[in-house]
Order: sequence, then C-alpha cells, then structure tokens
Amino acid sequence: MKKYTPQDVGENLIKELIQAALECRENSYAPYSGYRVGAALLSSKGLMYLGCNVENASYGATICAERNAVFRAVAAGQREFVAIAIVGGPDDEEVPLSGSAYPCGMCRQVLSEFGSSDMKIIVAKSTDDYEVFTLGELIPHGFGPAILNNVNDI
Repeated sequence: MKKYTPQDVGENLIKELIQAALECRENSYAPYSGYRVGAALLSSKGLMYLGCNVENASYGATICAERNAVFRAVAAGQREFVAIAIVGGPDDEEVPLSGSAYPCGMCRQVLSEFGSSDMKIIVAKSTDDYEVFTLGELIPHGFGPAILNNVNDI
C-alpha cells in the first residue's frame, strides 16, 4: 500500500477533499450558532475520514468538524495524516461560501498530534476557491509529541 505524504496532495486530490467536506457539511448539527462546518481528512494510507461540527446545548460538549474527523480516523486505527479540507458557513448559505472556516486553536493542536508541520490545511469556499497552508504555518512553534519525547534529554 502506497504511503501518502503532503507532497502527494495535488490539485485533483484537493478538489476531491473539498467536495467531500462540502457534502459532509450538510450533515452538520448547528442549531445554536447556525454555522455549519465540514471536514475531509486524508490519512497517510490514502483513506479519507469525514467530520462535521456537532453542537450541544452545553457549549463545551460541542465538537468541531476537524476534531470529529480526526477522532473517527483514530478510532479506525489511523495515526498519520497528510491533509485536511475544511469548509464552513452560515446554515442557509449555498456554495460558493462567502467566507473561510479556519481551524480553531484546539483543532490545530489536535492536528499537530498526528500531522507533520508540512501537513496541508485546505480552507475552501468551493472546489475552485481555496487556500492551502501547512500546519506549521498555522501553528508555528507548536507544542507536540516531539517536545515530550525530548523531556528525558533535559
């Protein structure tokens, strides 16, 4: 089985991830904010995992689309990710979306647990209107597993 890297994520795969995220966004449960988000996560094995935001009346129990996708992938045995596409906007908004849904700090931290600094973060309004960042650009000097692995060296 081919092992995917962030460098393998070209335009066709980016568009496929965005389309899957847009479709998953339709399943979002956002009765409180009215802001629906979908995410499509690509593992290093080339498998795609979807997530959408799921809100809760107890706001702290809400989960973002990105973490939902990561936790689904981890539950399926995946531990390395190379790309994630994220789309989001108001409940009644059609594609192309008017704004970009960047991952929150907590989602960035969770992604840094399983993705390298060159993991691709795709923030999209449609399959033709998107930006691509690396995880390192979105969370520079992040706290991750490598820091804890070096604790015994101090």
